[in-house]
Amino acid sequence: MNHIPGHEKQSFAAPSRLNDTKTRTVSVESAAALTNGAAQSSPTCDMVTGRCMCCHCELQYPELAARYRCPTCETVNDLKPSLDKLRSCPPLTLRKLRDVVNDCKENERIAGVNSEVFYEPVEALVDTVFCNWMCLNASFSNGKSTTLEESGVALDDVRKAFRILLQMPVNVIRSLMKAIDKILKRPNVPLRRLSDIRFLLIILENPLLAQHNFPAETKYHNNLLQHVYGLISCLNNECHHALVNWLTLYPSDVFLKQVELVHKFLSYRVGRSMKNHREPSVAYGSDWKIISASRVMALLFASNQQSKHVPLSSFYNTMVDYIDLMGDYLSWQSRSSQFAFCQYPFLISMGSKMKILDNDAKQQMELKRREAFFNMLFHQQASSPHVILSIRRPHLIEDSLRQLVQLKHELKKSIRVQFDGEEGVDAGGLRKEWFLLLVRSLFDPQYGMFTFDEDSNLCWFNPSSFENEDQFYLVGLILGLAIYNSTILDIPLPLACYKKLLDHPVDLDDLRVLQPSLYHGLQQLLSFSGDVASTFCRTFVIDIDRFDEHHEIPLMPNGDQVAVTNLNRQRFVDLYVDYILNKSVKPQFDAFRRGFYQMCGGNALSLFRPEEIELLVRGSDEALDIPLLQSQTEYHGFTPTDITVKHFWKVFETMATDMQRKLMMFVTGCDRIPATGSSQLKWNITCGGDDTGRLPSAHTCFNQLVLYRYHSQQRLQLLLERAILESQGFYVQ
Repeated sequence: MNHIPGHEKQSFAAPSRLNDTKTRTVSVESAAALTNGAAQSSPTCDMVTGRCMCCHCELQYPELAARYRCPTCETVNDLKPSLDKLRSCPPLTLRKLRDVVNDCKENERIAGVNSEVFYEPVEALVDTVFCNWMCLNASFSNGKSTTLEESGVALDDVRKAFRILLQMPVNVIRSLMKAIDKILKRPNVPLRRLSDIRFLLIILENPLLAQHNFPAETKYHNNLLQHVYGLISCLNNECHHALVNWLTLYPSDVFLKQVELVHKFLSYRVGRSMKNHREPSVAYGSDWKIISASRVMALLFASNQQSKHVPLSSFYNTMVDYIDLMGDYLSWQSRSSQFAFCQYPFLISMGSKMKILDNDAKQQMELKRREAFFNMLFHQQASSPHVILSIRRPHLIEDSLRQLVQLKHELKKSIRVQFDGEEGVDAGGLRKEWFLLLVRSLFDPQYGMFTFDEDSNLCWFNPSSFENEDQFYLVGLILGLAIYNSTILDIPLPLACYKKLLDHPVDLDDLRVLQPSLYHGLQQLLSFSGDVASTFCRTFVIDIDRFDEHHEIPLMPNGDQVAVTNLNRQRFVDLYVDYILNKSVKPQFDAFRRGFYQMCGGNALSLFRPEEIELLVRGSDEALDIPLLQSQTEYHGFTPTDITVKHFWKVFETMATDMQRKLMMFVTGCDRIPATGSSQLKWNITCGGDDTGRLPSAHTCFNQLVLYRYHSQQRLQLLLERAILESQGFYVQ
């Protein structure tokens, strides 16, 4: 697999700041204004280099400076913090806030006059607490120490406190936001320890940050967010790991709000780049605010991989889809130092990734066409711009394997299929049918290459298959070809297969999807409260039936002599799962993987998650949106108001779900919906003439259905169902 720029092993937030190619020098005047003692008056001080804690710009400042202000983001970086000045303020608790608010309300009630003056104690409290790092960082404690797994912040209390504050008069809210602005521009400490960053969690719970009622408010709140995200993105790896773990404990609805908050900020910044620059990629590639927000979203994404709070699609950013993604992809692929959204592919929607993949495939096809042309022109070598496969239906697998192996260096060309003895020009439909028939044959349980689980209706590689590795290579090649040629195949492989293709680890949760019954048995072993050894009487072996013979395979050296106990049962389960999903099928899967990467070894595929590749291969199994399909259908020789057309849509709507899928197969060559949904499914309905008793026909190359002017709805339904059930290829069975 090719090296993927931006995917190096490092912080959860992925690449370091890439836009800081020049070192900026803090002016002597600004440095002196922020320093004490000798550094203020010594113009000959040696200069040292450091990075801003917010925007990560590389800066030079006097060696003896106690602090300096970054000219890019205006954050004051304290190098030698004086914490003594911050210790006079006690931390805030929810109870204390309520007491102060209740006293103010009581005074207002006694006076019988509504006035902001009565809430000045709340205003003073907010101003004191929220602009003092030590005070705010210690506030709303849950009584626990801050660790990698525990933030130490009572976030429920924080949310209740903000709800109380938002009901206060405007002077309190104004004071709150000013204090937050002040502390973000000068936290007073370098933020290196886990316990240093609790105040950022508190600030992010402020609902006002997501409020954008008018342009000035939008600008102000985004200015606050840019400092929050800047500070978070520049934290060390230990703090990033802690944030990922803390975020897994958030309620799903609160977690989603944090994701949406980053989306709003990113959309705002990208929108400004697109509006203010002719080449937005140049602008966003050097915008530290966009880079910071992307890194924060990477932390949220990493946390979601553990907690599964929200679906993968929740991380797609709509505004990112409007940039020049091919330019972004090419910049990323060239390993440029410029920031690219392809470094954070979870921000790119499935549809946009498919466009990148499709464009990448078309470019490779075009290169092959040019190569064929120049070979013919300059070297007099006969070379076709297409790969033409001649297939005999009775020998489908043999012919396909032989020709694909012979032409393996030509498969980047566009494929054309000819079925022996049948007429028809392949404009995509014959290729679809070939894929479909080949996959049906290879995955047929009687063929023995794959085993099927009755509970999950999924298949897995058969470790006892009689077929050689070339057949599994063919299956992988077919999958890669289908992706390369934008063809959907309903292959019942589990997500674990696609995770293994991308070198993602598989575990017990993957076995639950593939073999639910086995999963429940292993889970019962793990959760059993009694004595495992005496109750289950298991050793470290796995029982396998092959060709009606029973085999016991050790899961470790001398595994048949090691009893499974309460202490080692987790290791037993781990080894059991590893054997089923990895070791037992290694030769078969390695051949399958080799075939797959024969076609899909480029960087474009690495933009996808395993779930997205599964969707790319199989399409979506969501319910067909018939009204949406009807609104997108084009008519040739018919109008939407013709009686035959009306009859057709009524018949379609009243069909059973399986018949609807078969009709989709009849018209398009596939019974699955495209990965991006029904909106990408477009049909053409053509009038074939008057009713002469002919069956409806289809041109799957163009998703075209040919109907005749049948004299009744019942006749149309009868002939349509017969055509669907009894036809294959270019003839009726």
